Amino acid sequence: MSGILGRKIGMTRLIQDDGRVIPLTVVECTPNAVVQIKTTEKDGYPALVLGFDALKKPSKNKKFKHLREFRLPEGESSFKAGDSMSLDIFEVGERAKITSVSKGKGFQGVMKRHNFRGGPRTHGSHFMREAGSIGARARPGKVWKNMRMAGHMGLDTKTLMDVEVVYVDKEKNLLGIKGPIAGSKGSLVIIRKKD
Repeated sequence: MSGILGRKIGMTRLIQDDGRVIPLTVVECTPNAVVQIKTTEKDGYPALVLGFDALKKPSKNKKFKHLREFRLPEGESSFKAGDSMSLDIFEVGERAKITSVSKGKGFQGVMKRHNFRGGPRTHGSHFMREAGSIGARARPGKVWKNMRMAGHMGLDTKTLMDVEVVYVDKEKNLLGIKGPIAGSKGSLVIIRKKD
């Protein structure tokens, strides 16, 4: 199996015997339910659909808050619907690929969003936190694409390609990932084994 779904708990640190301090993000990975199995014959590729965070009032069609698909290697079909996936697939020292959604910050100006310097704040200047010029006049007579301007910031899907698993507690369903992970506390984290 290639991955599992979890919920971000927060950050802490791990102190080694030699005095080194390792910052880590703790992810709670309660057992995921296998909702659907995709096969090469029926769907064109083998995969598992995992359900995470069971709803308190499930309906006929929706029983989990989050559903995600994980591809399987060809020939690995030892799973069946109703099985549960736990942290047994991860060991300390393994490398993983982490996907999560960053914190939303709403509509922001150019200084916060793009690190613009801004203008002088003295001698009667009225140019302080504005964007400034956004193009020429008659030619090209338009605003170029990808011009850095004020706008919506955050809520982007972020993926860390090669991070280390430094802590595994299978009894409490906790997984420790070295370093920070994007997103707020309680947000969904997708953890895949590094190929």
